[in-house]
Amino acid sequence: MPFFEQLGRSDVAWLKQLLAVFGEAFGDKAAYQGAVPREAYLESFLADERCFTIVAMEAEEVAGGLVAYELVKFEQERKEFYIYDLAVKQADRRRGLATGLIVTLKTIARARGAYVIYVQADRGDDAAIALYEKLGVREDVLHFDIDPDK
Repeated sequence: MPFFEQLGRSDVAWLKQLLAVFGEAFGDKAAYQGAVPREAYLESFLADERCFTIVAMEAEEVAGGLVAYELVKFEQERKEFYIYDLAVKQADRRRGLATGLIVTLKTIARARGAYVIYVQADRGDDAAIALYEKLGVREDVLHFDIDPDK
């Protein structure tokens, strides 16, 4: 039976397992495994009060997880959460783990005064789109990457 847990400063080993899950799931091992940060960097990330890493654990192994960020708004006294990455190992999909990860984040977000959680999905990622449509309202937006060096 899987369980869901928010990682803390001392959970670097689990975060490294999650990086491997992301690399495999996204087909981008170079980005997630090619230059894994130092232990101190990962500890600092896990200790950051506005960074949230939640894992789905199955038999002491990371089966999936998400990384989300709390964004403090200026136009009103409120916050929103952004799910940056979410993935589940191929063998563990279709078991409700992704939904469980988001439900766990919803509890945290609600306790921290967030009014919304948002996430992006790529066109063609039908499984992710179906999951997010089941849990929320779809908005069609454009996404732009801006290079800070140009």
